[in-house]
Amino acid sequence: MSKEKTPRALKDNEAKAVARMLRISPQKLNLLAQLIRGKKVERALAELEFSRKRAAFDVRKTLESAIANAENNHSLEVDDLVVAEAFVGKALVMKRFSPRARGRSGKIQKPFSHLTIVLREVVVAAQA
Repeated sequence: MSKEKTPRALKDNEAKAVARMLRISPQKLNLLAQLIRGKKVERALAELEFSRKRAAFDVRKTLESAIANAENNHSLEVDDLVVAEAFVGKALVMKRFSPRARGRSGKIQKPFSHLTIVLREVVVAAQA
């Protein structure tokens, strides 16, 4: 009398990894997501390795997690993987106040964001 297993949300040739509560604004994180979207996995890893942005470490870590999920959980070939989707979502925003001149206060917002990376196995047709 157990509940039926929920069907898999992704296709059989896809794998996903999600990094939650990254302490960076979604706007800044989206710049890196755009950088790797649609590229082959090894190319995306190389781009993130040499990126000068602080969030590149977290994006690279999430991409490596998605690669490991594809290889170990879904038995996909790593050489054929492409970053199908890379999108950023808003998380909470911590609000702080800083004292300013003449008794006023300045609002400081510390945003968090979520990063989702979906990899897809693309088999290139053999050329005759």
